[in-house]
Amino acid sequence: MSDERTMPGGPERGDPERGDPGRGDSGPGGPEPEGIRFFGTTWVQHDGGYALRRAGVAVGSLALAAAGALVLRLAFQGMESGDVGPFVSVLVVAGFAVCSALAFRRTWEGFAARPDPSSANATDRSGQGLLLIGFIGSLLAYFCRSLVEAPGEKLRRTEYEAARARHARRRETRTGNPAAKKNSGPKKNSGPQSPKSKKRR
Repeated sequence: MSDERTMPGGPERGDPERGDPGRGDSGPGGPEPEGIRFFGTTWVQHDGGYALRRAGVAVGSLALAAAGALVLRLAFQGMESGDVGPFVSVLVVAGFAVCSALAFRRTWEGFAARPDPSSANATDRSGQGLLLIGFIGSLLAYFCRSLVEAPGEKLRRTEYEAARARHARRRETRTGNPAAKKNSGPKKNSGPQSPKSKKRR
């Protein structure tokens, strides 16, 4: 599971340099906050039912994790009744446990840092398979993170504030000091030089 998709109606992973005047950024043409799945851009000012959304994500992810664990338990009971042997049962249980732990770690790290673009394509398929098998670990990561903040909020807030700072610096650079620009302009000659002055040179 990835938190990079957004709710319907919320902005997709937009360019943070686009403007969003209604969100208290640095003005028209300034950076736009990136939406988070299930939260949109409510994480910026913690409005729009932000607390209820967090509670909903926490309860929902925990309920889905419990339902997934129940389904896996029924599947393991079916394997035992099929007389596959204890060795195969232990292997299956250990495999799901390891995949869940790795999925938890991968999802948790995705809340704090962007994946490396150079290695993203190489590990994309393996990562999707890992998250699919260990979906319980990924759901538990969502539950634990939702107790603190919207999943991925800290990362996006850091990027958003950095984009606002860069935008403010660019505006100051473009505006500058008009008096300094006039003084630094090229000096005009007072008039044409006489032929005598040219000969003296």
